[in-house]
Amino acid sequence: MPQSPIWAAIGRQLQNSSGLGGRLIARLMAVANRSSNRIAIRALDCSPGNTILDLGCGSGTALRVLAAMAGQGPILGLDHSGIMLAQALRHNRHAVRQGRVHLVRGRIDALPWRDDTIDKILAVHVVYFAGVAGVREAWRVLRPGGRIVIAATDRSAMTRWKFQSSTHELFDARGLADLLVGAGFATSEITVTQIKLAFGVLGLLAIATK
Repeated sequence: MPQSPIWAAIGRQLQNSSGLGGRLIARLMAVANRSSNRIAIRALDCSPGNTILDLGCGSGTALRVLAAMAGQGPILGLDHSGIMLAQALRHNRHAVRQGRVHLVRGRIDALPWRDDTIDKILAVHVVYFAGVAGVREAWRVLRPGGRIVIAATDRSAMTRWKFQSSTHELFDARGLADLLVGAGFATSEITVTQIKLAFGVLGLLAIATK
């Protein structure tokens, strides 16, 4: 059955928020992602002085938490939506003025940082849009020993939501592990576990070390 225009529009806004609909999506996702951010940030195991990248930072609520945890380490937020970055700036204005948080508009599959420069990467509900090219870029910029943490909704739950069919790549635990291997991470350095997200939704937490 063809996807309805409304559901298709929601999927596109989740992929790249814009306009009035994008501002609404940004606010909704800031609330919906709280549980995922909390779980993923805990798994990131940040240390003072770490350089941390929030990949697909959205409205910037995780950046605020990371800035409080990382001491004087730089916190980088990348998103390709101007709407999302505007909200991220509002949520982190003081830290941005201090030079603690740096917001960048860009693409996941073309990160504007040199090889081996990032200690930790947070990727919450963005892997659906990243593809192997995006995760390979994450591997490239990670320092040896650096860690990426990915939180996503499990395929079994995501298939029930009509917005995803034309915009989201879906993953089960095996598929997410295979994606990480294809991007350069060693199988022995990857763990993928099932977790419960907001409202009891089944999710995945992947942790990989370069």
